Amino acid sequence: MDSSLLVDLSRSQFALTALYHWLFVPLTLGLSFIIAIMESIYVKTNNPEWKKLTKFWMTLFGINFAIGLATGIIMEFEFGTNWSNYSWIVGDIFGAPLAIEGLMAFFMESTFFAIMFFGWNKVSKRTHLLSTWLVAIGSNLSALWILVANGWMQFPIGMEFNPDTARFEMKNFFDILFSPVAVSKFLHTISSGYVMGSLFVIGVSSWYLLKKREIVFAKRSIIVASTFGLLVSLFLISTGDEAAHQVALKQPVKLAAMEGLYDGARREGIVAFGILNPEKKIGDKKDEFVLSFKIPYALSFLAYHDVNSFVAGVDDLVYGNEKQGIEPTSSFIARGKKAISSLKAYKEAKKNQDYQGANSLLKEFRANEKYFGYGYLNSPEEIVPPIPITFYSFHIMVGLGSWFLVLFLLALYFSMRGKIETQRLILWLGVFSVPLGYLAGEVGWIVAEVGRQPWAIQGLLPTKLATSQLDSSAVSITIGLFVLIFTALLIAELKIMFTQIKIGPKES
Repeated sequence: MDSSLLVDLSRSQFALTALYHWLFVPLTLGLSFIIAIMESIYVKTNNPEWKKLTKFWMTLFGINFAIGLATGIIMEFEFGTNWSNYSWIVGDIFGAPLAIEGLMAFFMESTFFAIMFFGWNKVSKRTHLLSTWLVAIGSNLSALWILVANGWMQFPIGMEFNPDTARFEMKNFFDILFSPVAVSKFLHTISSGYVMGSLFVIGVSSWYLLKKREIVFAKRSIIVASTFGLLVSLFLISTGDEAAHQVALKQPVKLAAMEGLYDGARREGIVAFGILNPEKKIGDKKDEFVLSFKIPYALSFLAYHDVNSFVAGVDDLVYGNEKQGIEPTSSFIARGKKAISSLKAYKEAKKNQDYQGANSLLKEFRANEKYFGYGYLNSPEEIVPPIPITFYSFHIMVGLGSWFLVLFLLALYFSMRGKIETQRLILWLGVFSVPLGYLAGEVGWIVAEVGRQPWAIQGLLPTKLATSQLDSSAVSITIGLFVLIFTALLIAELKIMFTQIKIGPKES
């Protein structure tokens, strides 16, 4: 069995599942709150037009919710099938938030989902409204626990390695829950979902206005969505700033890859636009970019909230920078190998009942424990993720996010002036921004996950050691099956969605 092929295939399968799953999740997060806002207006005003709005968007929400469940369930099963070594080593920690997500958030969401859909004529208005808000809250609580688990992978905290079982064990649940990485990741991710929900409502409503259909319905929908979208876009920018700050503190190699930065500097600027030099290699003296435009000082400020701060580049982090106090990765690898050797000797000493020697070896292991994962790397250059994918994905995400803010401003401005139906260019831009919203979400996850390679758990477990012992042909077959199944689900969703949109909002 070719282990490197197995790792690549397992990563590809998980990436496929995650990317398909994220086609459904952000719309669920965003549309749930927009529906709750619309129903709140209906309950407040008792205007049946707002009930019609609510029920139409709720129907589209339900279609998306139902199909999104399938990919999410499959993704969780893959931790056991394709990543059993990972699940064994960190199951005590990683499994806890996933279990809470299922027991608390998902059951809450599912229970009130039934009331929200089928309780219009069976419960009071206020009870139904409460159910709608609880579905929205439950959806976001589900995201919370999943993102807490992912945040721990990016910044492992609140745990201790047990040398006797070779497993990480939880020591402080609240350290994991309130990790600054987990908090910033949660806030940034859900706000991106809110933006997606707003884009979806604006896009569909713009299509109605272009077709001169459902005029009042569409204009009211655009006002709600553009207002909500504008507010959450501003919040998205602030959470993005904090997320970048946390990346700088906890994952500096990822930050360097996001900006294509090889040689660190003080007062470093952000690349507003750039084309990477395809000939550039780690450690050489070639130019980083074929073409670039930088905003002066901005990266230093973004990373450390100080324009005079030093931002480390890839070469600094790989080979060290004595002047800046940055150790070379070769030093971490040496300490990691010492930790591995000490752990192996410790187990042997315990087996031979040499408890005094075992205690000495355990102290030696603890002294180098945080470099444990580096001991499995073959060269310092392995710590660098694929720079082109990370760089371009990050800049596409930022560029699209900036455009969405402008779109919300324009849509709200012309809606408040009562002229949105005459702005055909803005309406067409609204329609075409819906797929761009999905693109922004997907490349955002590519930055987060590709940018932290080669680690399954940052600094502690390389991805190449996290897989199950499977035959690579079995993984290849399931990848093919998943492509067929997920594509069929996506086509089914699009067909049902387009059919429902074409039918339009009907009170019945």
